[in-house]
Amino acid sequence: MTNHWVDIRNANLILSMGGNSAEAHPVGFRWVMEAKYRNNAKLVTVDPRFTRTGAVADFTAEIRTGTDIIFLGGLISHLIETDQIQHEYVRNYTDAALIVREDFGFHDGLFTGFEPVTGTYDKDTWHYEINDEGFARRDDTLQHPRCVYQLMRKHYSRYTLDMVETVCGMPRHKIQRIWDMVAETAVPGQTMTILYALGWTQHSIGSQIIRAAAMVQLLLGNMGMVGGGVNALRGHSNIQGLTDLGLLSNLLPGYMSLAQAEEQDYREYIEKRTREPLLPDEVSYWRHYERFHVSLMKAWFGDAATEANNWCYDWLPKLSEPLYDVLHTFHRMHNGEINGYFCQGFNPLASFPHKAKITESLSKLKYLVVMDPLATETSEFWKNYGEYNPVNPEEIQTEVFSLPTTCFAEEDGAIVNSARWLQWHWAAAPPPGEARPDVEIMAGLFHRLQYMYREEGGAFPDPILNLTWYYRQPAFPGPSELAREYNGWALRDVYDENRNLVCRAGEQLPDFGALRDDGSTSCGCWIFSGSWTEEGNQMARRDNSDPYGIGMTLGWAWAWPVNRRILYNRASARPDGTPWTREKALIWWNGTRWVGADIPDFPKQSPPSAGLGPFIMNQTGRGQLFARDRMAEGPFPEHYEPFESPIGMNPLNPDNPLAKNNPAARVFEEDRENFATFEEFPHAATTYRLTEHFHFWTTHALLNAIMQPEKFVEIGTGLAEELGIERGDRVRVVSKRGHVDAVAVVTKRIRTLQVAGKTVHQVGIPLHWGFKGVAKKAHLTNELTPFVGDANTQTPEFKSFLVRVEKL
Repeated sequence: MTNHWVDIRNANLILSMGGNSAEAHPVGFRWVMEAKYRNNAKLVTVDPRFTRTGAVADFTAEIRTGTDIIFLGGLISHLIETDQIQHEYVRNYTDAALIVREDFGFHDGLFTGFEPVTGTYDKDTWHYEINDEGFARRDDTLQHPRCVYQLMRKHYSRYTLDMVETVCGMPRHKIQRIWDMVAETAVPGQTMTILYALGWTQHSIGSQIIRAAAMVQLLLGNMGMVGGGVNALRGHSNIQGLTDLGLLSNLLPGYMSLAQAEEQDYREYIEKRTREPLLPDEVSYWRHYERFHVSLMKAWFGDAATEANNWCYDWLPKLSEPLYDVLHTFHRMHNGEINGYFCQGFNPLASFPHKAKITESLSKLKYLVVMDPLATETSEFWKNYGEYNPVNPEEIQTEVFSLPTTCFAEEDGAIVNSARWLQWHWAAAPPPGEARPDVEIMAGLFHRLQYMYREEGGAFPDPILNLTWYYRQPAFPGPSELAREYNGWALRDVYDENRNLVCRAGEQLPDFGALRDDGSTSCGCWIFSGSWTEEGNQMARRDNSDPYGIGMTLGWAWAWPVNRRILYNRASARPDGTPWTREKALIWWNGTRWVGADIPDFPKQSPPSAGLGPFIMNQTGRGQLFARDRMAEGPFPEHYEPFESPIGMNPLNPDNPLAKNNPAARVFEEDRENFATFEEFPHAATTYRLTEHFHFWTTHALLNAIMQPEKFVEIGTGLAEELGIERGDRVRVVSKRGHVDAVAVVTKRIRTLQVAGKTVHQVGIPLHWGFKGVAKKAHLTNELTPFVGDANTQTPEFKSFLVRVEKL
């Protein structure tokens, strides 16, 4: 979230798209309802189904799954062509005025630099034009044909109302109504917040959908504002913490990245990630990358990490390919290239696409270790559960070890919620039986490996033998010790540029501003620095004082970074430091310093005359309408069809087969033969969650199983009439990869759409139920889903695929 849960109540318009917050986030949805009743806000939902969110919305619209970019791109064009943008905000706080290189271009669905053999882009042309001083050229009139504003205008001019209606299947009067409602927030005093969830991320173009939403909010002046922003509603209680701590295989904590195989030189690695300002005097805070990196290496390797050995850079793994992700891991496993797999807090047999491929992959291991509080489908993939898991255990040689772990309520620690809040919690009960905390299990594994390396030797022992382990209980590092390590401490006295003492050796760091690249600071996760200071555990605070009455309870828990609740909050004030309006005041310049309800996004004493842009992590200090080289498939979001499209072509680029689907998507050649065509599988399917079940966990809970006992699928009345299906009939949903049997729920909540001259029926399939738990046994939904992922995050395309519905 760029903002936070409570701030939703400050919005004048709430666009729920790519998520069903009333269903999947029922506790947080209270702030949507509070916005409606306290602030007279309007709630708009755009969803393939009519949902519980839609039931309380002021306006709802149906959409074909996977077509969000063309809807948002059309909205961008509408805002520009009708001149309904926040001009002062756009000129000062976005890169709209910056001029792009002359050799950049877009043609027939592809940007310049595409290499069809590798499915990747050479991004050299995706940059601003640079002057002799090394800064981006600009045209503040926004008239230069190659300024970002004009390029964006040209790019989305193809996204006409007719085209959006044709591709999305949404009636034009509904499209126009939503666009007009959104455009009303382009003025100071009105803000829209956008809420999304997995309905946007789980596509082969998921990252670009979210980019398009951010561009809309920049044009409207809604980023950094009270009641504004683009807000991800996390599906798990600690998914935010997972990405923060770098648990994706290509990341380091704090959104730093591991090196590629060709990056063997430390200085080149650092310089590539140290992004210097592209406009004069901007912050470009990633230019401090080396401070974050060196402090992390000191946390991991202590005295062994020195300037002479490049802070143990050579000890870090170098990735053999850019997309070293879970899809890649299971693909290698399927090819017999992996011997063992540790599965910690994860149920891949139920959670990753193409179950048959996942089963075959797990069956080729020598060993599988599952760390989980429950017996999961993954831990028992080798058992025959009849039609729901028809395997022959005698043919599976994988040795499976199940290590029972505690759940969150059985140990102390912090959970990072969608709002970036780190909230400390305390154990409510002891764990059952022999269950142990994950940390204790991992510590035991580490000590055994370290002992074996020390006693028996082995290839490349240095990282294992030199890993720091300063915990009071080496066999079970306590959560509070780990939290202090993430925050970081001074290894020597730390001074600022004026030789003023910042903190003494041995003290907890006050925040990440104290980090240094000379080895004097240690920090396990730079964005968490400030969460456990010399003043104590900031995450455990429970002061809900709200002095400004806008839900900014800075004394409740702690938010990264530096307890800031709304990111880019300098944009909430005009360039002269005054609020855009009194009603939306957040922070402002009082003549000597920045004051207000939040922690300023830059030095408190830096006056508006300094001209610092509010988007301090970007090289321009401005919100990026033009993403430059950050995205895999292009600097502007472009509509591409799902890999399994019910219309078989891309109406925007019908003559270029390379532009039918995302040309840079995460796809393996061996899996292309498992992609379906609409002739054989004519129905578009999507997956979703129910309030009564929490993924696969609660199918083990009797009360939840009573409320939602059995797998079902939703089909519209039009499809039901066509196939002769009535409510309660058993149906089979078939894809090219497998099938699911379930009860049919015939509903008017899913409408038949007219798309590009074709009739398209959509099918809704809840993701819950499997062959474990006390609920009725069922096929896993990922029996159906294709093995393909987003080009940037590698998130699988669960939300758009083809099936055929049959009556049993």
